[in-house]
Amino acid sequence: MNMNPRHFTSLIDLSSEEFRHIIHRAIELKNNRDPNYQPLKGRVLAMIFEKSSTRTRISFEAGMAHFGGSALFLSPRDTQLGRGESMHDSAKVISSMVDCIMLRTDKHETVTTFAQYSRVPVINGLTDKQHPCQLLADMQTYFEFRGDIQGKTVAWIGDGNNMCHSYMQAAKMLDFRLQIASPAQYQPLPEFVGAAGKHVRFFDSALEAAKNADLCVTDVWASMGQEQEQKQRELAFKDYQINAEIMNAANHDALFMHCLPAHRGEEVTSEVIDGSQSVIYAEAENRLHVQKALLEFLLTSV
Repeated sequence: MNMNPRHFTSLIDLSSEEFRHIIHRAIELKNNRDPNYQPLKGRVLAMIFEKSSTRTRISFEAGMAHFGGSALFLSPRDTQLGRGESMHDSAKVISSMVDCIMLRTDKHETVTTFAQYSRVPVINGLTDKQHPCQLLADMQTYFEFRGDIQGKTVAWIGDGNNMCHSYMQAAKMLDFRLQIASPAQYQPLPEFVGAAGKHVRFFDSALEAAKNADLCVTDVWASMGQEQEQKQRELAFKDYQINAEIMNAANHDALFMHCLPAHRGEEVTSEVIDGSQSVIYAEAENRLHVQKALLEFLLTSV
């Protein structure tokens, strides 16, 4: 076992070149599916879920199967993790039996602690602060439809959440502009704003943020675990919906993305989500391809 494995707890675990390499490799894997190419034959991915999931689970499980490996689904209900075994012990024990660990969890520290004590690569499948796998898929989708995103403008409209944080990291790494419109009490964390520097600008309205955008992105108003705030959030976010007016303010060929699940009629209208500029289904499918490229990158010396 490699005592210094590569981890993917955050986009910034990659260099900009590696980020682009994974995107291009994902496109290659998507367009040239070879059932005989099984670089992860006999390898096992442990998937630990503290939060429920559709796309993350299916994409990692299918990806490992395509590559000849297998994936174990572990929920806190099924393991000692839910009964208070220390992260340190869990990471050491689990990593002694598998080849890679993917965590979808609440606290970002859970993933970084696992990475600290794991002998195998640890992947962040989503935390309260970041969602880097989704950004790999979003960027692959943009590259497929429009080419490299360098120098382009992305509008983030809505909650300054984990997706917004990962978009800020991507803006700096891939050199695009990010125009953010979020309600005052739902701004992204200052540490991410500071790190992104000149790549990020804030706007008072969704319409202003959408101007000149090549890509418009949003997420649900209340993420998992925030449902009790739904009413309060509905009021705060009522002017932060991506609708036809917002898309018209963006460039004429702007794309629309959403990491899904979407709440139609809240953060985005059905007209936009089902419209010609929406690439949400390609974006969702690309979770599979880009995570295969990521697994290959972390687990083989390609």
